[in-house]
Amino acid sequence: MKSLEATLYDLSHLFLAPVLVLILLALAYAFLALGGFLLEGLQRRRGRYRSVLAAWQARHGGGSDDLELWIMRRLEWLRIVARTAPMLGLVATMIPMGPALLALTRGDAQGVGENMVVAFSSVILALVSASITFLILTVRRRWLLDELRAIERARGNG
Repeated sequence: MKSLEATLYDLSHLFLAPVLVLILLALAYAFLALGGFLLEGLQRRRGRYRSVLAAWQARHGGGSDDLELWIMRRLEWLRIVARTAPMLGLVATMIPMGPALLALTRGDAQGVGENMVVAFSSVILALVSASITFLILTVRRRWLLDELRAIERARGNG
């Protein structure tokens, strides 16, 4: 049984670096998306925004179903990051907790601290990226659905 436990521990520890990299990628994506979102919001506020949905529809045609599918694709990465980043943060929190608990039983305060810094830093960054992308997802979905309604109304009147 000890070898099974050791194998599980070693296997789970292998995932720490990839999970941390994914959290950093999610955070970078969130800030890039935030920049684009703020720029789009400023353009909308000043009345200078040109609808990318209407432009896509003008180039490709299609009905409401096609436009809804385009909206889903446009929002897909925001949704993925908003939903997976908290899970990645949890994984990145739990992996260092094992070594931290072992260090605690040995009375190794430095080992506990080092592992807890990784655990808490990663979950904080993951939650920040999830929060940013969820905010963008929510507002951008409303914007795109408003654009879709305007296109449908224009079609009905034209």
